[in-house]
Order: sequence, then C-alpha cells, then structure tokens
Amino acid sequence: MQQNASNPNGIGQPIRRFEDARLLRGQGRYTDDLRAPDAAHAVFLRSPHAHARILAIDVTPALSLPGVIAVLTGADAVADGIGTLPCAVPRQRPDGSPMPRPPYRPLAVGAAKHVGDPVALIVAETKQQARDAAEAVLVEWEVLPAVTSATAALAEGAPLIWPDLCPDNIGFGFSQGDAAAVGAAFARAAHRVALDFRISRVSANPMEPRAAIAEWDEAEGRWTLRNGTQGPHNLRDTLAPVLGAGSSALRVVANDMGGAFGLRSHPTQEQAALLWAARRLNRPLRWVADRSEALQSDAHARDNDSTVELALDAEGNFLALRIRTVANLGAYLALLTPHSSTNNLGGLAGVYRTPAIHAEVLGAFTNTQPTAPYRGAGRPEATYAIERVIDMAALHLGQDRAALRWKNLIQPTELPFRTGLVFTYDSGDFPRGMTMALEAADVAGFPARRAEAASRGMKLGLGIANAIEISAGPAKTPGEEGVEIRFGSDGHCTLLLGGHSHGQGHETAFRQMAATMLGLDPLKVRVAFGDTDALPHGRGTFGSRSIIAGGTAMTLASRRIIDRGRHIAGLMLEAAGADIDFADGRFTVAGTDRAVTIEQVARAAHVPGGLPQGEEKGLHATAIVAPQDATFPNGCHLCEAEVDPETGAVAITRYTVVDDVGTVVNPLLLKGQIQGGVAQGLGQALMEEAVFDAETGQLLAASFMDYAMPRAVDMPFVAVQSNPQPTPMNPLGAKGAGEAGTVGALPAIISAICDAIGVAHLDMPATPERIWRALQQDR
Repeated sequence: MQQNASNPNGIGQPIRRFEDARLLRGQGRYTDDLRAPDAAHAVFLRSPHAHARILAIDVTPALSLPGVIAVLTGADAVADGIGTLPCAVPRQRPDGSPMPRPPYRPLAVGAAKHVGDPVALIVAETKQQARDAAEAVLVEWEVLPAVTSATAALAEGAPLIWPDLCPDNIGFGFSQGDAAAVGAAFARAAHRVALDFRISRVSANPMEPRAAIAEWDEAEGRWTLRNGTQGPHNLRDTLAPVLGAGSSALRVVANDMGGAFGLRSHPTQEQAALLWAARRLNRPLRWVADRSEALQSDAHARDNDSTVELALDAEGNFLALRIRTVANLGAYLALLTPHSSTNNLGGLAGVYRTPAIHAEVLGAFTNTQPTAPYRGAGRPEATYAIERVIDMAALHLGQDRAALRWKNLIQPTELPFRTGLVFTYDSGDFPRGMTMALEAADVAGFPARRAEAASRGMKLGLGIANAIEISAGPAKTPGEEGVEIRFGSDGHCTLLLGGHSHGQGHETAFRQMAATMLGLDPLKVRVAFGDTDALPHGRGTFGSRSIIAGGTAMTLASRRIIDRGRHIAGLMLEAAGADIDFADGRFTVAGTDRAVTIEQVARAAHVPGGLPQGEEKGLHATAIVAPQDATFPNGCHLCEAEVDPETGAVAITRYTVVDDVGTVVNPLLLKGQIQGGVAQGLGQALMEEAVFDAETGQLLAASFMDYAMPRAVDMPFVAVQSNPQPTPMNPLGAKGAGEAGTVGALPAIISAICDAIGVAHLDMPATPERIWRALQQDR
C-alpha cells in the first residue's frame, strides 16, 4: 500500500466527519423515518409475569375492535412452520453433555419466561388501534415462581426455568487455562489475595429504540427487512432459516440507528414475527418500540458474579491468577449469549507477565431477558478482574498501585509474548504508554489536588487501570470482510462496505483510505453500506474490527483497481502496463511526464470507444478477505474522583487515556471513540443497572426515570493521547479502537472512588447511596 503522509485528506489526518453534515441537520434516515406504502402497524402483547404458564389466549374481543387486521399467537407461528432463533456459540454442561437449547420462538408457546416475553402480535391500521386491541386480548395465566439472579438460580431449591431441559438451571460449564499450574503456583506463593465482585446488569439503550419494517413481495417470493443491525448479511443468514427460507429470499437494509453496542448483533423475536406476519397478511408491517418496551425486551448485558484470586511471590511478582464466574444467561439463548462470558477470557492476562491463569464459568438460566454482547463483550469484565485484584494486592502488600503494575509489565523486548491464557501479543510498548499516562495526568501533582479538595471537605481519589483487549478476532482465525470499489462513468467512486457504520465514522475513515490508497478526492467518493443486495458478502461491525478487517479488504481491492488501471492507462498512453507507475491518483509512464489520472482512466473504461474493441469495460474490484490475525489495542487510564462525604455524591474531575491502537486513521475519530467508550463505562460504574424484584421478577428499571443514564454534566473532559505501535497483522498496521474506552473505564473509575473513600472495594454502580453507606461503616 502506498501512503503519503502529506496528503491532507489521507490516513492520519484529523478530518471532521462527513456524515455529521446530514445527521446534525435532521437528515438522518432512521427506521422510524422510513415509509412503506400501505403499511399496517404492529404491537406486541408482552407477558406481565416473569414466569407463567399460558393456559389460554382469547383474541376474539381484540379482533372485533375498529381497524384490527389480525391477532397472531405462538400457536399460529408453529402451525405455519416458523422455527426457533439460533444460538451460534456451542458449549457443554459440566458433565460434558450438550448445552440445553431452550426453544426461543418469535412468540411464546406454553409459557412466558420473563417479563416482556412476547405472547401475541396485534396488527391494525394505526398504532393506537393496535395498542387498544392488545389490551383487549384475554390471557389466562398460571403464575410460577421466578428467579432473576444467576447466583440464586444455582442455589438448591431454586425455581427451574426449563425443568424438562435443565434440572439445575446450569446452561454450561466452561473452563480455560492450566488449572494444575495455577494450583501449584498458589501453593508456593508468598502472598495470595482474593476479591468477590459483581459486574452489574446493563441495557444498551441506543438513541433509536429497536424498530423494523417488514415487507413481503408476493411476485418475487421475497422479504425485505428494514431495521438497525450491525451486520446485515449475518442477520439475513441467521434469520432466513427461522422462516424456513434460504438467505436469498431475504433482503436486509440497515440505515442509521443511533448506536448498536452489541444489542443489534443478533436476530430477534420481533424481526422473525414481523416477517412471518407480513407474508401471512401480504401487507407491509412497521413496529417501533417505546423506551419502556425496549428496556423490558432488549437483550441485556454483563451480569456476572465472580471471585478472582492473585498469587504473588515475596517480591510482588505475579505468579498466577484464577477466577470463578457465574454468568446470567437469561431465559433464552440469543445468537451470542454465551460469547461474552467465555470467548474473551484471554484479557484476564492484562499487560502483565502472569505465567499461569485459569478461568471457570458457569452459565445460569434465569427469568430475565437473554444477555448479549455489549461494548467490549467480556473484555471490560476481564480487565476489571485483573485490575481490581492488583489494587487489592497493592493494598495487601502496602505498595504503590502504579509501582506494582510497573514491576509486572511485559517489556517491549519480550514481544511477541505468549500470555498465561490464550493470547499472544504481537506488538506494543506498555511501559511507554503507562509513563505517558502518568505524566499526562500529572500524577505528581495529585497530592496537592487532594489537599485542596480536603480543604473544601471533599475526598479526592486516584484510580489507575491498564487495559488490553482483542480486536478483530478470534485469534488465529479472524473473520473476513468484504469491500467493493466501483467507479462510475463520471470518474467518481463508490465504496461498498460489508461493515456497517452506526456511529464509528466509516463514511470519513474509508474516504481517507481511498485518498491514501487511490489518490481520490474525498468529495468524489461515496460510501455505501447496509444493504445485502448491494454487496454479496459482509461480516459486519462488531468487536472493534472495521478498520482492521475492512481496511484489509480495502487495501486488496485498491491494489486490484491499480492493477486494472495500469492496463487501461497503458492502452491510453500507448505503453506496456508493466511500464506504468501509480502514485497520488496518477498513472505515469515510467521515466516520462506522460500521465493520466485515475478519474480519466475510469471515464475511458466506461465511455463507448474509450477502449479498444474486445477490451473489458468498467473499473471496479471486490475483495473478501481476512487480516492475518487479531490485534491487541491497549492503553492506560487515569481517573480522579471527588466524593462528598456528607451525601456520597461523586464527580469525576479528571480523566486521562493513553491508547495504542496502532496506525491512527483519523485522530478525531479515535478520540471520539475513546471518549464515547469512557462515557459508557462511566454510566455502568456510577449509575446504570437493570434491577429486578427478587420475589416477582419484575424489572424495576423500566424507564429512564429509574434506569439512570449519564448526562453531559456527569462527564469530565477526557484527555486522550496516542501511543501508536503498529501491528504487522494487517496492511494498515491498525488495531481496534471502538471498545477500548469502556474496557479501561470500569476499573479506573471504581479504583478512584475506592481510593477517595478509603475502602478496598465497592461494587458498581457506585451510587451516592452505596458510597454513603460505605463511608458510614468507617465511622
């Protein structure tokens, strides 16, 4: 790949986002903005109970109401041959038997397993008519005991979620690492520290709640689904079989959605039900969830209870780490439900030379929504475990937290470094990043700031966390991505991406790649994505993979364009293709000033008579390729938190991040991604939690009145610096950035609060009440 650092539009330049011009002017195209001719409105009747048998459903009163077109139930879907939603992550129970696969149907059959489980689909001419009809459907319930905590679900005598499939609510048992080596290291260790901690349950809450428009084309025998999704091709391929169809029978179109965060990474009950109903009624259907409906029906995330232990020698060197986790799966297995708690455990190694690591995970069924990946998908949980237990070890040893980390850091001379669990790091300079962060955060000046806070009656604390994660994985077998570069007859270019942008800035970053790789003017480049009919294959956007996987495909497609362009330029300039050089958007005959631009080549390739008779017309290239391997972005987070001891109120006053994401395509986009990730981590650390009533299983945080979301006033300025250490695993040298902020924020913020109030540990969310109660225990 040819790069020109002086290109003002190319890779490395802080170009402002092209997409913001339309988004900030109200020209975004969200699902609810779209119109389908003659579309009816759909509303789902949802279970008010966490666990209940459905003894009978009487839809007759609803069907008699004005405007009502149909009321469909799970029995209707079964009669029509509609299948169950898949889970793509196979696991085994502790005894080696296969993980139970509860029937995850578009509409519940026989019983509802959580509050919000859909039991009927009402279709009417207007949304209000559908809502009125939903209230008229009569359901006879037999309420059953419910359990919403994973730990409680594994207790003796707990209510069974799937008694015919699972006699103890254990969905799977998973372990990774060398248990014998870890046991031996603990046996000889001079110091052992342990921490029980909880990773709270959260909801993704994208800007636009989940919504969909489902259309059936009788003439073509084909559906179109318009909705927000992170991977249109993956959704097509996993959802079509539920309908009893092949992938070619379903077109998925995804426009703007205001964030996805993992929530939109899997097929859902509503999508399947709407597509089925659209065909059954031969009528387009539209559905938009309100916020309370979303909180009760969206997949939730995190929700783990763990015990982590760290063994150290007499000098404070890490010898071994082990962790035991109980993960809440929810009532059903969504496509990736087991993923977050098991697939990114390698992050437990952190950036440290811990020789032996072992992890055990039990997945438990509960009467809650299924869990799914959420920004980080196991990476924040792993980093939280190692970073919090290091803080505990520093307290136990009476050592400085930064000094203990420094002693155990992997050194650049040790790379590539095979960690104690799964991962091998190919590149990085962890000591440099930590040094930069300590200086940028002015840690030397912290005592003075703490004293000033104390003079005002406040408690100021400092938190530190080193974060590392896998991006564009899995390791050794990273997923592929598709890109097509297509030139038009006017010489302008369209980039078709298999990934999807839902806030990352693809419309800017890939224009910058086109500027560097092909010398194109960004204003003459169109970036398109989100339509399975436009590009034959794409993997999607998740796991901080877009620049890595998409950039790899973009590089190969650009090389193919250049090779094809050399041939056409040779015909135009009457020279052999081998004698044509390409740089900065110009094809030049070597050793001369005779040249044509890539736009001229594109026009010649389309204009009649532009090429000799018999020559293939057009200028386009497609690449579907995977990078060489996954990458490991890393960074150091420093946080300062000020606590009011009278009220427990906390303010994050300073936040500094130094991150290594390899080659930086756009510094502004990078800072935005890091800052956004920190904001989501701050939300979980300080306030967000999906809380259920332990007796009834009711969700107690079913609106933004009860589910607290961070606002601008809660966020400090997040200072971001870069410590770029390019990776050899892809042609750009880039590492992922989308989830990095969240990975480090959880432990850094909790570390700062604990330091401020003088406690060893405080579980998230660190609400004022929880902080105040912790302070009272010391009085």
